[in-house]
Amino acid sequence: MIIVSFNFEELLMYQYNDSDTICAISTAPGCGGIAVIRVSGPDAISIINKIWRGKPLSSVGTHTAHLGTITDPENPTEPLDSGVATVFRAPGTFTGEDVVEISVHGSVWIQRELINLLIRTGCRLAQPGEFTRRAFANGKLDLAQAEAVADVIAATSRSAHRLASSQMRGDFSKRIGALREKLIEIASLLELELDFSEEDVEFASRIHLAELAKNLHTEISSLAATFSTGSALKNGIPVAIVGEPNAGKSTLLNALLNESRAIVSDIPGTTRDTVEDTIEIDGVMYRFIDTAGLRETSDHVENLGIGRSFEAIERARIVIWLVTPDISQEKLTELHTEIKKHLAEGATLLTVLNKTDLLASPTDLPHPLQNIFTESQEPVTTEKSTQRPILISASTGHNIDRLTQALHTLSGTNDSAGADLMVTNARHYEALTLAAESLARVLDGLRANLSGDFIAQDLRETIHHLSAITGTITTTDLLTSIFQNFCIGK
Repeated sequence: MIIVSFNFEELLMYQYNDSDTICAISTAPGCGGIAVIRVSGPDAISIINKIWRGKPLSSVGTHTAHLGTITDPENPTEPLDSGVATVFRAPGTFTGEDVVEISVHGSVWIQRELINLLIRTGCRLAQPGEFTRRAFANGKLDLAQAEAVADVIAATSRSAHRLASSQMRGDFSKRIGALREKLIEIASLLELELDFSEEDVEFASRIHLAELAKNLHTEISSLAATFSTGSALKNGIPVAIVGEPNAGKSTLLNALLNESRAIVSDIPGTTRDTVEDTIEIDGVMYRFIDTAGLRETSDHVENLGIGRSFEAIERARIVIWLVTPDISQEKLTELHTEIKKHLAEGATLLTVLNKTDLLASPTDLPHPLQNIFTESQEPVTTEKSTQRPILISASTGHNIDRLTQALHTLSGTNDSAGADLMVTNARHYEALTLAAESLARVLDGLRANLSGDFIAQDLRETIHHLSAITGTITTTDLLTSIFQNFCIGK
């Protein structure tokens, strides 16, 4: 009996060969109601025919499903399972090859035995992402679309799914393609200038070329600038909850999550490490981080937790600073200075007053909080936005909805609600950044009236960086790096 190992290092031993017929389990690992095994390649239909008992699949039309029995030819009296084979004929398939998907009962044993049977019959176990890589190789997807396939699978919120789906449809690739075509147009004008440099012919003035390059530089830079928000929407917006011990941080986390995720106690220093959890709010995923209380202490373990609190501040996009009515002016100033010191560039500090259920009214606040946390005062300015101060009670739930609305505003997701063309991939961001840098050199060269040879070199570099995004220009190493992070059955 052949035992199939799904160890990635062993899979790398296979040399990539697109003439092989490959197979893999495409459903999630483990036991389930059904499992889907995908087979793709030139011999997909003939290989399945050897183990299929039912209507011969060689005679059926494309995109049709058929009920039958799976049987090992070496043991025909004992069928492995009954199932449904769905046939997709090239070229109208995901990979561009003949594809058969077999749906069987979700037993782990059945899945393993079927994969073993397919390998004995002529298939090779697929490498991670090999189905999608074949789709790219056969022109069914460009590289940006192929990467978006993994993002669609990994999406955990409506906004992340929307962005990934848009990229998989090719919206982002079309934008990159349009920018590339405009750059090629400038390059062709420069080439004509070089070809006819000894004649008194002007195809385009340097002023006109500089204007075109400037507009393209603005477009590319603007697209690259969406990466911060796009990445946050894709991976979840990190929000750190900080403050003194017993400020109600754990209670607030539980209120936001609507479950008892963190331990709540009146004893200061209960939280000695960060506690993280996620929740989707208005289609956006937030990663809330409850932290250890900020104070001076001789407790070594608690100090380690406080150190992690500052680390959480440094990696947060939004920091909720929770204060209570009894905080002194000295402590307020001290904590504000310390938190700001660790705040990441572009992050927002949102100050929230908790335990307002213990007050008769906001006017009962001690000085100086009266001037900071009164509902009637003018809005105060935060690092990224103007936001009225928020008074809440984490224990009763008062104004928690207002806090979540403020998070939605400060995250920048309101501005991007209709913007599906956002950069969510670090590789794309790097390529756009490099393209903007080389295009800036093109602009400098045009303004300085440099020789067209030097300008053309920077222009070709800009085109190269954009081409790398969609895979017009690529390398084997790059493809391996991208697809090795896919699941095996995709």
